[in-house]
Amino acid sequence: MRTPATVGALIANGEVLRSVHGGTIPAFSGVVRVRSVNLNWRGPTVTLRVDLPDFPASAPQEWVDAGLDTVQCHLQFLAVENLSVRVWKPPAGAAIAVTPMGEGRRIRVEAVGDGVDLSFDSSDSVLVGHVSAFRMNSDGSDGGPRMFVNRIDTRRYDSLPDPWEAVHFERL
Repeated sequence: MRTPATVGALIANGEVLRSVHGGTIPAFSGVVRVRSVNLNWRGPTVTLRVDLPDFPASAPQEWVDAGLDTVQCHLQFLAVENLSVRVWKPPAGAAIAVTPMGEGRRIRVEAVGDGVDLSFDSSDSVLVGHVSAFRMNSDGSDGGPRMFVNRIDTRRYDSLPDPWEAVHFERL
């Protein structure tokens, strides 16, 4: 078996995360809160909406001024096969393990933790999108005002869109 990797090391379009995280891409190691899982037959893809474990010290000043304390993003995995969802009770804290598979550019992704147990195989190129910040509610929920990094997201949304908003949840 090959050496495990981190999701952060596989992100193909990490500029947006670098811009809010002090020039680096978080490794996504340790436990992250998985808010939602979106399955799409196009690709086929799996998109995980996750909260980063730490608020960046170099966060944009407007986020700090607004009292925001959590960064969230979508991680999109392409060419998905062998999907298995054994437990899903969101929001769920999970460690996301990524293991390269044999020859080719395929990985095995496993998100396991309190409230989630899912796994799938995918391409080793992970996309990130819809990076935003919000203030976590006292009950741990992520509703309420939110600031997005992407200008189009900023114009369209000032809070998390409804789950059926395909433009937000199916496309990066």
